[in-house]
Amino acid sequence: MSGVTVSVEITASPDALWTILEPVGNHVDWMADAVAIRFESEQERGVGTTFLCDTKIGPIKLTDRMEITEWVPSRAMGVHHSGIVTGSGVFTLEPLAGGTRTRFTWSESLEFPWYFGGRFGAAIAGPIVLAPLWRRNLNRLKALAESP
Repeated sequence: MSGVTVSVEITASPDALWTILEPVGNHVDWMADAVAIRFESEQERGVGTTFLCDTKIGPIKLTDRMEITEWVPSRAMGVHHSGIVTGSGVFTLEPLAGGTRTRFTWSESLEFPWYFGGRFGAAIAGPIVLAPLWRRNLNRLKALAESP
């Protein structure tokens, strides 16, 4: 299992940032690797929401099945991955500077199948591929949140 954590400080309150994060279907607006999100559950928000995320990283395309496992408005959103890549992840929002800024942290713990290199593939892909990609995603989120 490989762990990856990236974070960014955003000039927006946790509440304002949550308005961007809360509609899960809109994550494709700031996640470059998320091509499409298709809900499996009737609900589209909150614990128990299930969805398929079509993901593309370079030449690799896969469909990631996810379930929201944690939902604390303006604080945290957690998911469980049960597709080709398995594991769990969480977005956390920490208020800074009197609540006008937020530290947004994205942490994932993932397992890769043997044909993606298993533990070795995860250990390599985490810091070399996923962390830089997710940092770019966080910069896209920051730009979206800070735009007028």
